[in-house]
Amino acid sequence: MAWQPDTQQQFEIQKIYLKDVSFEAPNSPSIFTEPWKPETSVQLSTERARLDEGLHELVLGITVTAKMADKTAYLVEVKQAGIFALKGFAEPQMRQLLGSYCPNVLFPFAREAIAELITKGGFPPMLLAPINFDALNAQQQRQRETETETGPTH
Repeated sequence: MAWQPDTQQQFEIQKIYLKDVSFEAPNSPSIFTEPWKPETSVQLSTERARLDEGLHELVLGITVTAKMADKTAYLVEVKQAGIFALKGFAEPQMRQLLGSYCPNVLFPFAREAIAELITKGGFPPMLLAPINFDALNAQQQRQRETETETGPTH
C-alpha cells in the first residue's frame, strides 16, 4: 500500500530482543588480585534493516572494554534489537525515529544486560551513563551531508 498524505501516523514497538551478546575476561583470575582502577571505553553502533513495508529492525550495538594498564579486564558486547512498525511518516521523520527515538527505546535494555554480565563476571557493577541519541543522530546527519557535498574522506 502506497503512503497517503492523509494516512494517520503509526509507531509501534513489535518486539525487543537480544540479538547477540558476548562477555570475555581474558586475564581472570589474576586481574582480581590487582587494585581496581580500570580505564573504560564505550563504543556505540546502530544497524538498520527494512523487513517489510513499514517494518524496521534496529540493532543498537554497545561494546564496553575495561583495561588495567595493558591488560583487558573485560570486554562486553551487546547487540540489543527491536522491530518497529513505522507508517505514515515522511523520510526526515523516519530518519529521526530510527536514528534517535528507537535507540533511546533500546538503550535501557542494553544497559541492563551489560550491567548484569559485568557483575556476573565478578567485577564491580557498572552502569552506563545516559546517551544523547538526538545529538549523535544530528552529528551523523551533518557528517553525511558534508560527505555528500565534498565526497568521502579517507
